[in-house]
Amino acid sequence: MAWRLRAAGAGDADALSLVATATFLETYAGILDGADIVAHCRDRLTAAAFTALIADPMTRVTLAGHDIGGAPVGYMVVTPSRLPIARDGDTELRRLYALASFHGGGLGPALMARAVAEARADGGARLLLGVYHGNARARRFYERSGFTIVGERPFRVGAAVYRDPVYALTL
Repeated sequence: MAWRLRAAGAGDADALSLVATATFLETYAGILDGADIVAHCRDRLTAAAFTALIADPMTRVTLAGHDIGGAPVGYMVVTPSRLPIARDGDTELRRLYALASFHGGGLGPALMARAVAEARADGGARLLLGVYHGNARARRFYERSGFTIVGERPFRVGAAVYRDPVYALTL
């Protein structure tokens, strides 16, 4: 293992913004419009946005850091769901990303296991997530993790709005 998971703290907002921007660009470059990617990262993946997530007592943010030096290599965010199909007691896996060089090394499953454990500890009935319909790798990962499609949601990236499937895992 070349990484370690830990709860993000107040001093981690810059690292989270960096890894969030890097993984979003890495995932969607060549798939989504470049200007929309830049706008999304500039507007939604900021240190200020992560500071607010970390400060929210209902939100759990996990940072994956490299064993050597602690450089950020992945992260995930679990929070009460705001998805349009959410029911009382639903939790949302808002984000789960890892740098491509860490794919296949167990980081994704470790982040998912932690997300499920945190949702269960918070008393969640279901763990929901939305994913870009064209992100086949992520969709396969979620399906292997036991999630099934239960609806869809609109998701804005820059000027574009996508209809993304929403997945659920009964806890």
